[in-house]
Amino acid sequence: MSKNEKKPGEKLVTRAKDLRFKWDVSETYEAGLALMGTEVKSLRDGRANLKDSYCRFKDSELYIVGLHISPYPFGTHVNHEPERPRKLLLHRRELQRLQSKVAERGFSLVPTKLYFKEGRAKLEIGLAKGKKTHDKREELKRKTQDREMERAMKKYR
Repeated sequence: MSKNEKKPGEKLVTRAKDLRFKWDVSETYEAGLALMGTEVKSLRDGRANLKDSYCRFKDSELYIVGLHISPYPFGTHVNHEPERPRKLLLHRRELQRLQSKVAERGFSLVPTKLYFKEGRAKLEIGLAKGKKTHDKREELKRKTQDREMERAMKKYR
């Protein structure tokens, strides 16, 4: 199964498209989200954006900051704030492990995709290090070469 394929029972809401270009992700974790009712309805409509969002620890709890979930159009005066920090739900051991890695090794926690699994909203977060500029350039060169090789191979088929 490739990294872009859906697993059975999952409904993809959104994913970070340029994440693999900017970050080198070593591990991924699945976290639940503490959401309001109108946020869940907006997510089911696919109205979310992971761009410029990141995860941050506050008092040994993990929050996602910058996740934009558009207000539900049929909501009342109780509609949610679009970019409020939302609490991520992980096991205590996972939280402690992630907090120690982020603190000592220069890793960051970045959201990779947002989806529904068995009716519950889940966020996949990755433990990642930022790529250097020269690494990004090498990756672009490699992709261009691969594309040119594919074109050349099609001519000879």
